[in-house]
Amino acid sequence: MASLFDRFKSLLIKNSQQTAQQYNRAVYNYIGNSIVWNDENDDAYITEGYRKNATIYSLINIITKAATTIPFQVYEKTNENDYKRYKALTSGTFDASSIHKAAILQKRSLVELQDTELHKILERPNPAQSYNSFISELIAFGKLTGNRYIYGIGPDTGANVGKYTELYVMPSQIMEIVSNGIMEPVSKYRVEYNGTFEIEAAEICHIKDFNPYYDGTGSHLYGQSPLRAGMRSLTTNNEATQTGVKYLQNQTARGLLMSDEGDINEVQAQQLKDKFRKQFQGSDNAGDVIITPKKLSWVNFGLNAADVSLIEQYNASIKDLCNIYNVPVQLLNNTESASYNNMKEAKKALYQNCVIPELLKIKDELNRWLAPKFGDKLCIEFDFSVVPELQEETDKVVDQLSKAWWITPNEKRAAMNYGKDEDTTELDDYFVPANLIPVKSNDVDIPMESVDVDVNKFLSKKLVPGMTDVYTTVEEAEARAEELNGSGSHEHNFDGDVVYMPFESHAEYQDAIDEQKYHEGKPHDDDENDKKQISERLKKALKKKADDHNEAVNNAASKKTNVPTLFKVYERGIGAYRTNPQSVRPNVTSPQMWAMARVNSYLYALKNGKFRSGKHDTDLLPEGHPMSSKDKPTEKAETFSNYPQTATNNAKRMIEWREKYGDEVQAGTMTGWRRARMLANREPLTIEMLNRVKSFFARHEGNQTIAERYKDTPWRDNGFVSWNLWGGTAMRDWVNKKLNDLKE
Repeated sequence: MASLFDRFKSLLIKNSQQTAQQYNRAVYNYIGNSIVWNDENDDAYITEGYRKNATIYSLINIITKAATTIPFQVYEKTNENDYKRYKALTSGTFDASSIHKAAILQKRSLVELQDTELHKILERPNPAQSYNSFISELIAFGKLTGNRYIYGIGPDTGANVGKYTELYVMPSQIMEIVSNGIMEPVSKYRVEYNGTFEIEAAEICHIKDFNPYYDGTGSHLYGQSPLRAGMRSLTTNNEATQTGVKYLQNQTARGLLMSDEGDINEVQAQQLKDKFRKQFQGSDNAGDVIITPKKLSWVNFGLNAADVSLIEQYNASIKDLCNIYNVPVQLLNNTESASYNNMKEAKKALYQNCVIPELLKIKDELNRWLAPKFGDKLCIEFDFSVVPELQEETDKVVDQLSKAWWITPNEKRAAMNYGKDEDTTELDDYFVPANLIPVKSNDVDIPMESVDVDVNKFLSKKLVPGMTDVYTTVEEAEARAEELNGSGSHEHNFDGDVVYMPFESHAEYQDAIDEQKYHEGKPHDDDENDKKQISERLKKALKKKADDHNEAVNNAASKKTNVPTLFKVYERGIGAYRTNPQSVRPNVTSPQMWAMARVNSYLYALKNGKFRSGKHDTDLLPEGHPMSSKDKPTEKAETFSNYPQTATNNAKRMIEWREKYGDEVQAGTMTGWRRARMLANREPLTIEMLNRVKSFFARHEGNQTIAERYKDTPWRDNGFVSWNLWGGTAMRDWVNKKLNDLKE
């Protein structure tokens, strides 16, 4: 039973601890200029771990050696948006597939630099260290203590102020944080080594592991060592090792010496024990003959239950320590049971779960602290594509890339780390497989000989979902047109088989469908979608096609083309994809694919004087070309721009409303706003367009006046706005008269 003095002493100790903690918290929060005590025992982690424990020593070396095989690179950021996507992709665990995907984004957002000042300081951080030595030391301290400190030294004055010329890894166990309270948690770092030195916080890059212990004293400003969670396993491992050493030292002397002649006194026993130890204990004396002056017997005994349990605990502690460091135990033990396959998987797991996350953490902090000092757009990256263990799926990646027609060959080369082929310009083109080129139709005449067409399957609503307006009879098509508030029908030809669709032209049909989708609240295209079609990448691709073509035809005037012309062809391809869905093959996945195929077909006809099959875009062929319709004007090629100024004013007013009232203007499809822009700019209209205008007004007679509830806010009247996008009543009257005059 504890004495009164012991109780009093315990109370004093407890109160002193509480008082110290409260004082530290008060100093940290309010007084400032205080050292934040680190509740982590870094010396113990280093001594008991790296210096005394073979398991920890091996784990640290495995990690650091693997990390030094990955080279660093210096880049200049050229595209911030793509760089953000690249960072997001490279922020987690890597596999072979993600590495190659990241490589593509990397090439789009970064330009690799050579021999910069940043290169030089990383390659030789200080006169005494190389990059490998520096990064190994940095990682080792992090894995032992949870803290990594880099000290940067550079000129205090002059043009290069702020640019470090030397970098040093500071030992974690001698670093102390000086705080000015919660408003400035880290103001300085204090170094306790042969005296006391203080370093400004800006000159130290502190990379710490997560520490959840917020006690109000600022101790969370230090990282938590992985060995804190594994201290029990570390202690077990050390104790088991020490016990094993003692057992091996004893060798055959593990047993009990008994007298056959009776009891011996304590002096005799001690003398016998000392003599026995001297002559028979230890590995050198193992197996020697035992001769004694008395009749004695030796009772030998092996491992008891406690010994066996200790061995099991030792093995379990090794697994625990491996788990803490995310290092597969196979790499540590290299047991006979380890096969080639699971060793290979273990090495892959080492990089994915341990090495790469560690380097990513270091990279992010270096890009925050070091890289901006040498340039605002500079960044440091690691090339993980060189890791052999992550290349086993390369064949799969190559197969995936080979099928990705939307990635240029040079982009594929970059993704596989082969570098761009600057001499072969064709490798910057997109190569669309032959079976993705659309077949002949009235809207798109591009051959696709490799694909068989089955009209019956094509017309099957089950096999082609959404194709509900394709019919085998005129009557069915006209009946559907009436349901859409229109009239008439038009036909399409598929390899000699004729099918019918509502309205007199497909353009009129699509206008009606767009309106139906709009009124049903379904998504529809707008101006922004049009703008997205005109990208820098597209302009670059079309320019290259135009330049290559013109060079091939020796810039002949009758065969020469330009980017604006090719873009018109491209736009028509986009339009054909959207307005003529029955002509789209199931394996064509985007309007861009359709449009680029149309461009290629146009260039073929321009160069060779003939289409592969059918005709399209002949009005865009230059004068003098044998197939150009510019030399042979027809009724359909005739255009009209003498429509009323009132129609133009109506369209302009709707555009102004949209700019002024924004989202309050909900009316209009893509086609309607495009028509308004044409009228506002006084662009000429073809007869086909006049018929579309007439068809629109015929379907919307009830929209020419403002609804009573929208008298004060007419821009909210969807019907009225749509009516005037097409020019309003003035345009309706003029179109009807113009078309009647042309018939006569």
